[in-house]
Amino acid sequence: MPLRTIHDLNAKGKRILLRVDFNVPFDTEGEISDDTRIREALPTIQLLLQKGAKIILISHLGRPEGKVVEELRLDKVAKCLEMLMRKPIKKLNESIGEEVQKQVDQMQEGEIILLENIRFHAEEEKNDPRFIQQLAVLGDIFVNDGFGVSHRAHASSYGLGNIMSSYAGLLIEKEVNALTKLMENPEKPFTLIMGGAKIKDKLGILEKFIEKADFFLIGGGIANTFLSAKGIKVGNSLCEKDMADRAQEIEKKFEKNPEKFLLPVDATVAKEPGETVETQVVTIENVTDDMKIFDIGPQTIEKYCEIIRASKTIFWNGPMGLTEFTPFQNGTRDIATAIAQTACTSVIGGGDSSEIIKHLGFTDEQFSHISTGGGASLEFLSGKELPGLKVLYG
Repeated sequence: MPLRTIHDLNAKGKRILLRVDFNVPFDTEGEISDDTRIREALPTIQLLLQKGAKIILISHLGRPEGKVVEELRLDKVAKCLEMLMRKPIKKLNESIGEEVQKQVDQMQEGEIILLENIRFHAEEEKNDPRFIQQLAVLGDIFVNDGFGVSHRAHASSYGLGNIMSSYAGLLIEKEVNALTKLMENPEKPFTLIMGGAKIKDKLGILEKFIEKADFFLIGGGIANTFLSAKGIKVGNSLCEKDMADRAQEIEKKFEKNPEKFLLPVDATVAKEPGETVETQVVTIENVTDDMKIFDIGPQTIEKYCEIIRASKTIFWNGPMGLTEFTPFQNGTRDIATAIAQTACTSVIGGGDSSEIIKHLGFTDEQFSHISTGGGASLEFLSGKELPGLKVLYG
């Protein structure tokens, strides 16, 4: 079934409940450090305004766990949106209730209201039916453009989409198209690059793409788990020893084509992380008990980049090392550079991956698509049904 999108939506004079993902990162000074998620919502907002809609924005920020947390209010998000839109945004201090209803009832065409952090209400993550109804009375039509929350069955995504006339925004349409292309018709050679800390988050996509991808390049903490499962000592490194059986199951599926599944052959190690620590490059076989692996080594980088440069399609999720510290950024930076310089379709998984490459100085234009949802993109590519998307089809 086709995805229902806002292209053919008659929104004139209608109150549009628009779920966005404004869960942006903040720096140590309490200012927004990356406004990408806000910018990505602009095309949908602008199209709805052109159609004469009244827009009521719904978003979360952080993990307040159902309580009001002052530093997680959306005031700074509203100011950022105002600056980007060059248009007044009325930010409310609640998400539901009489005062919210009063403000919505007074809206004129072309006006925008931003509700307070939806996760100040515990009912949001519980998908509480009464809370869903309290939100639903504020609008005539529901539009979901928060791809990053669409893998959760929450009230403001799945709940509203289930009971209201619902449509996908332009960002969700873009995400679905980019990720579907990877699943259905990737140009070969197709390379999957997997890093980050937790192997559990990556198992589904590894299993799903065993027959579809030509190469799997493994780095980060999950590489340590695979190496340890093979009986290779990884010293005092981050490693999920309880996932050894699953790691062995995955690697066993590559027995006939071991050249497809690559693990690091060397690593940058240190005794502890830091900006000024003494580092060392060692082959994987020479990692001692007092060492911690914090990045892939130069031989591994060279081999991985060689494969990347010959690829026509690439999906990458998760850093190759502990990029919080400069001495351990080489693997991630060199991998990103190789992808950016290769003429291919390149899709970067969201979450930490997109934040890290921007922190390292790369731009959106250097890649075909940077997903706004880390967990959502992984679950989508794993073949799982995303509740927030499920209600937008047909």
